[in-house]
Amino acid sequence: MSAGGTGGVNGGTGVNDSASPLLIERHPDRTIIRLNRPEVRNAIDQSMVDALHAVCAELEAEPKVAILTGTSGIFAAGADISQLRNRRRDDALAGINSKIFSRIQELPMPVIALIDGFALGGGAELAFAADFRIGTPSTKIGNPETGLGILAAAGAAWRLRELVGEPRAKEILLAGRTLQADEAKAIGLLGDVVDPEDLELAGQALADRIASFAPLAVRLSKSAFHAPREAHPLIDNVAQAVLFETDEKFARMDAFLSKREAKKAKKAAEQAAKEGDNT
Repeated sequence: MSAGGTGGVNGGTGVNDSASPLLIERHPDRTIIRLNRPEVRNAIDQSMVDALHAVCAELEAEPKVAILTGTSGIFAAGADISQLRNRRRDDALAGINSKIFSRIQELPMPVIALIDGFALGGGAELAFAADFRIGTPSTKIGNPETGLGILAAAGAAWRLRELVGEPRAKEILLAGRTLQADEAKAIGLLGDVVDPEDLELAGQALADRIASFAPLAVRLSKSAFHAPREAHPLIDNVAQAVLFETDEKFARMDAFLSKREAKKAKKAAEQAAKEGDNT
């Protein structure tokens, strides 16, 4: 895999290669994916697509939470226009970007996008493929593809409607509206807006919360959530049947019941002591 990196979370592994289109930090319960083409505002080119496919293969083989982030002040300003300019009909039909964004959306565990600065065009579509999006006050999200004579064909044409509803999606896709951070949060496209220096901390805190839950339960919940309507309720029942038989289900429920009984016993003891003081 050409992408590698070490970073700010203790215990991370990877090979530092500043020339790679991605820098990867691998940890026991999460993988941090850092877009690394700052000289072109993290424009998504073929090398980055290839590197994303490689890290997706890792996350499919060993499911973990993924944190997707850019460089300081920029998430991704879109596809690399110098490459996009030369693409023709067969390239469009191959779905180069749409395939990798769908693969990211379909990863077994949740994906968290940390968006500082611009997420435009393909960069926005990459963010739309994530399960969670956290921004900063400088975040700007939009799909200006029609201004270049093309359309947002890597997922925005349908994901955006699911995320924000048809009227807002049309403003972005058909009228070229770029959302500021507060607007994106107001319509649910961003789950939170934090100061730039707190962005990675917010992403790590969300990853911590997800990692505290039963991994298989999270995986099957995500799978059921993205299943087509006609798959329900069968997919829910089958997934629950699998979970009902896991050791982790019994261990977690036993721990919950023990904790509840301990609270009851403590409350009863406190009540008895209070009544004793009153006699």
